[in-house]
Amino acid sequence: MNKLRIRFLVLTATFGALSFVLQLLEFPLPMLIPAFIQFDFSDLPALIASFSMGPLSGVAVALIKNVLHLTMTSTGGVGELANFLLSATFVGIAGVVYRLNKKRAGALVGSLAGALCMSLVSVPINLFITYPVYYAVFAPKAVVLSAYQAILPFVDSIATCLWLFNVPFNLAKGLVVTLITFLVYKKISPLIKGKEG
Repeated sequence: MNKLRIRFLVLTATFGALSFVLQLLEFPLPMLIPAFIQFDFSDLPALIASFSMGPLSGVAVALIKNVLHLTMTSTGGVGELANFLLSATFVGIAGVVYRLNKKRAGALVGSLAGALCMSLVSVPINLFITYPVYYAVFAPKAVVLSAYQAILPFVDSIATCLWLFNVPFNLAKGLVVTLITFLVYKKISPLIKGKEG
C-alpha cells in the first residue's frame, strides 16, 4: 500500500512538472483569439494522469502546474487560478466518468464531457474572476474589449466575446488534448502502471 502511494505521489509530481514545462511552450492564435489568450498542451499530462491514476491525480497535476507557474506569473495569480479551475474541470470530469466506465468509450465520453464543461465554465470564471482583476490591475475593460473587436468588430460586450471566442477556444483545446491522449495513452499506459509493454 505504501509502495502504491509513493508511486502515485511520484508520478503525479512528475506529470505536474511536465505539465508546467508544456505550459511554458504556449503560443498565440492571433487570427482566432486575442494574443493575451494563448494555446498550450499542458492539460495533456493531467488528462493522462486522470485516466491512469484517477481524477484526484489529474486535478493535482493541474494544481502543481499552476503553483509552479506562480513563480513567473504576470497576472498576479489570477491567471493561474483561472487556469487551474478550467483544467480541474476538464480532467476531473473526464477521470470520474472513466472511473465509472473503464473502457475506451468511457474515456471518450468523459473527455468530451470534460471539454464541454471546461468551455462552458470559462464564461463565468472569466466574467466574474479573471477579467475584473485585469480591469483593475492591468488594462481597462475598453482595452480588453478592443482586443476582441480587432478580430470581430461587431462584438459589443465582454460576455459576448467570451461566448464567441473563449468557449470555442477552450472546447477546441480540450478536443486536441483528447485526441493526443487517445493516440499515446495505450503506448505509455504500461510504463505508468509499472508493467512491461
